[in-house]
Amino acid sequence: MSGTLVVNEVYLSLQGESTFAGLPCVFVRLTACNLRCSYCDTAYAFTEGTRREISEVRAEIERLARTYAPPGNVAGFPVVPDLGTPARHRLPLVEFTGGEPLLQPRAAALMRDLCDAGFTVLVETSGAHDIGVLDPRVRRIMDLKAPSSGEDGRNRWANLPLLRGTDEVKFVLGTWEDYAWMRQVLAEHSLATICPVLVSWVAPLEPHQRDPSLKPVPEGHRPITRRELADRIIEDRLPVRFQLQMHKYVWSPDARGV
Repeated sequence: MSGTLVVNEVYLSLQGESTFAGLPCVFVRLTACNLRCSYCDTAYAFTEGTRREISEVRAEIERLARTYAPPGNVAGFPVVPDLGTPARHRLPLVEFTGGEPLLQPRAAALMRDLCDAGFTVLVETSGAHDIGVLDPRVRRIMDLKAPSSGEDGRNRWANLPLLRGTDEVKFVLGTWEDYAWMRQVLAEHSLATICPVLVSWVAPLEPHQRDPSLKPVPEGHRPITRRELADRIIEDRLPVRFQLQMHKYVWSPDARGV
């Protein structure tokens, strides 16, 4: 496969979020993002990265995945059942994240190539770009940016009709105003009937993570605690999956490569 991508890092870890949380995953973090969410904890990926041949990136993914192929497995890789469906997944998973992966058009071709190779491919995207460019086998985890992010005006609402049952929508909430907004969007678009809906709490940033380019939280917003968010989801009987960023509890909250 020809062409290049600007890559921040490629590493093997455990999936820390989504319905795939806990499973081994190769992460491909691409450089650049056109949003500046107030809570972004990967601002280092805005500009840090190296231009690499796509074939080289693909080879590194395969190298990291090769240790999961047990001797005697005719298929060449272990598989696990996907709960609720007859589908099976190659391990490790492969997730494209960023930054914003959809800013680099050639990434879609690599994702398709990895699907052809039997990988389960996930992509974390901000929701500000057309998700329809991706192979239908790619599992899209799409943010809808809440008001406290400072980037809610960038949501691409035309993406909602493109969502499938294998996709996931994620809300990252830091204030009571975010929660009220999320409830309204959830109801207006019947999101829980389309695909899994993930709700995350905004984890506080370390001082060195606060990039000066990040948007401020709008004035008048009232912070919501993790416990308050969980309690309110239960009280309101919302059909969503509350999640924590598992990797931040296993490793340091600001650790890279995990």
